[in-house]
Amino acid sequence: MRVRPGDRILELGAGCGVISIMLAALHRPREVVAVEIQDALAAMIEQNAAMNGLDSVRAVCADLRERRIGGLKTGGFDLVVANPPFRAPRTGRESPDLGRRVARGGGGATLTDFVAAARRYARSGGRAGFVFAAARTAELIATMRANRLEPKRIRFVHPRAELPASSVLVEARAGGGVEASIEPPLVLYAREGIYTHEARAMLEAP
Repeated sequence: MRVRPGDRILELGAGCGVISIMLAALHRPREVVAVEIQDALAAMIEQNAAMNGLDSVRAVCADLRERRIGGLKTGGFDLVVANPPFRAPRTGRESPDLGRRVARGGGGATLTDFVAAARRYARSGGRAGFVFAAARTAELIATMRANRLEPKRIRFVHPRAELPASSVLVEARAGGGVEASIEPPLVLYAREGIYTHEARAMLEAP
């Protein structure tokens, strides 16, 4: 995702705020708002931002499925980002820990909820960036288009060059026209425990 210094960014389902903190630290946007349903994690985001001297980051404890969230303006963000639970609801083994179940999608927001919220808060012509399971790429794109988020850049992420893609990065534009760019794959590791040059450069970007 391309982040501009003047961007207002919203993260949906932020967890402990890793993505919000990284975006603020690496790109210095005007503002980053992290929405998280679990109050303990929302408090952790505030603590992490303070520890890293990032006064542009603020956390909002709220359910992204709400039609109105206090402090958030509909259509008020240049970029909305989300990393929805990769697993479809009611599939796989559930954690006995409630917090982990919510974070992984158990009883929480669905992919459709995330995409609808992204469209609600992205300004006209604004962008939405999703990290999702590669195996569910078709579902993600169909859901985006149903909510008037037109995919513009698609990139698959592979743990290593010889392994299948594990996740997909999709950047869409609110109300954009048809046509998408399929970008070269992103390979994370050259070998076990060793990042590729590209992955390392992304993490160390100024």
